[in-house]
Amino acid sequence: MNKINKCLKEWNATVEALGQGKQTVLIRTYKTNLKKFLLYPTVSYANKDNYLESFQNKHQSFVEEHALPKKKGNKVEIKYYATLEKIAEKSAQSTHRMQKFYIWTPEHVKSYLKGQKAYVWALRVYELKEPFMAEPTPGAICYANLKKEVSLEGIKPVLSDAEFSKTAKAVGQ
Repeated sequence: MNKINKCLKEWNATVEALGQGKQTVLIRTYKTNLKKFLLYPTVSYANKDNYLESFQNKHQSFVEEHALPKKKGNKVEIKYYATLEKIAEKSAQSTHRMQKFYIWTPEHVKSYLKGQKAYVWALRVYELKEPFMAEPTPGAICYANLKKEVSLEGIKPVLSDAEFSKTAKAVGQ
């Protein structure tokens, strides 16, 4: 059986946007060798008073609804798995052309990049057959290893092959 315990930590609203097909890329200041991972929801941005300003107006009600992950005690719900299909290096200025593939504002992306190169990650996201309640992973900022492996049996892609190919094509341009 196919199992995994590697995770990428990301804002819960972004995880939900990826899991619901509203977002198909991540923009980072770094590359990664990790090609497969669970999406581990975090809440750091939700602790800021003006966090909604980081998201496009049309997505703000979605972000408010999904600001916090589902929790049970100290465990957080993991619902999605992703494969990194492509990384493209872009200038910070060119990332605004990709805004239909993410829920943040171009200003937020620009502020995050601070003039550095952007690495646009095209993610193929899958919904797990059963959500997994994960124990917290202290200390890790971007990545984490869960104590238990999660089954990938029965995962379903969030987007069809045709829908996802639009993202992959745009990232490659």
